Amino acid sequence: MSLSNKYLVFPFVLLALVLGGLSSADTANNIWYIELNKSNLNPPGYVFAVVWPILYLLMSISAFRTFKISKNLFYLQLIFNALWSWLFFAFQLPLFALLNIWLLIFLNMKILLSMFKVDKLSAFLYVPYIIWLLFASYLNLFIVINN
Repeated sequence: MSLSNKYLVFPFVLLALVLGGLSSADTANNIWYIELNKSNLNPPGYVFAVVWPILYLLMSISAFRTFKISKNLFYLQLIFNALWSWLFFAFQLPLFALLNIWLLIFLNMKILLSMFKVDKLSAFLYVPYIIWLLFASYLNLFIVINN
């Protein structure tokens, strides 16, 4: 990575964090969500507030390091990531949110495989995001099945 490219990492990471913040939902006051039957593995709300910024930081750094190969898919997955919150919380459509997160997992697996070919560190930094998406998919599926 050239010196001039190193200065671009901050805006790139900031973009992902801002998009992540815009897509987040205030579940503490969401009566619909509070009344849902949730998995016993469903973490308390503050866990999401801690985990997501870390994941966005890691995925942004790894996507930046592999920008030439991942930029289009990375931007597309950011859109689907933000869309999940709207589908699930704002529109209360957990089934559509589940389908969305499965597409999100697919897109991110493609990104991960591309990263792994050119920069293994980026791929390893990206893995926690995919693991969290798989966990979120389980939580979403539980809600679809049990509500």
